[in-house]
Amino acid sequence: MTSFRVKRIIYKILSLLSVIRGYNILVLVAAQYLASIFIFSKGKSIREVIFDLHLLYIVVASICVVAAGYIVNNFYDAKVDRINRPVKTGLDNLVKQETKLSLYFFLNFLGFIFGILISWRAALFFALYIFAIWFYSHKLKKHPFTGLISATILTVSPFFAVFVYYGNFSKIIFVHAVFLILVIMVRELIKELENIKGAIANNYITFSVAYGELMTKKLSILLLILTLFPVAVLFSYPALSYMRYYFYFAMIILIFIGFYLWKSKTRNQYRILHNILKLLLLIGVFCLVFIDTSLIVEKVIDRLN
Repeated sequence: MTSFRVKRIIYKILSLLSVIRGYNILVLVAAQYLASIFIFSKGKSIREVIFDLHLLYIVVASICVVAAGYIVNNFYDAKVDRINRPVKTGLDNLVKQETKLSLYFFLNFLGFIFGILISWRAALFFALYIFAIWFYSHKLKKHPFTGLISATILTVSPFFAVFVYYGNFSKIIFVHAVFLILVIMVRELIKELENIKGAIANNYITFSVAYGELMTKKLSILLLILTLFPVAVLFSYPALSYMRYYFYFAMIILIFIGFYLWKSKTRNQYRILHNILKLLLLIGVFCLVFIDTSLIVEKVIDRLN
């Protein structure tokens, strides 16, 4: 009997992690801290960044509101996910909707409180972010361009909070952000192609539904071509250091994605492309340590001293 209860608890924890996309949350935390250490706070040691209470509050607030966003998105997409992700939906449903909604309100409240601990501006930012995620899940994602653009903006917004906190408005950060936005937009379009069946069944007028598979592929390939421009600009910065090899690798992968996407026709093929892009973005997060490697030496020496 005890063994059964333990298994039930484990399944419910896994269910909650599935609902809040635990993997994505971990990547977000890693990205915020690595970006803070190696891009945004060049004048600070690793210790100063890691033990910066205000940064911790930003990260915790981001975790709370993003996790809450996944919960409300899961709530609105329940019917669509039954068609597109039947296995994941089965796991998600191990936790009652009432429990999910209670957790949604609690996490948003907690995120807002941590925002207040930073400043009233941060609290306002997270309050607007909470509303934006709800509005996206309720309305915006069901329409072609608003769904695509808002999904991209909401994905990069948690980095904006860290960016503003450090006030580091360098050109290299802006150009890097342009590259990231373009890749995320391609990922969103491919995800739409992957989930088109559920969207049609539930009257979601996404870009792929409104303009068709061929036009979605053409727009995706155009965006892939546009990624060449920020990469070319980034290569002119010596501070890019060894991270330039990530962008060489990224260009090869993105070219492959363009060709493979054009020939793709099945949901499994689109899923493969979607996962490749997720992996590429994940690798990009951990490659942030290679931006201006002299900083790594300086920060390590500072830590030893």
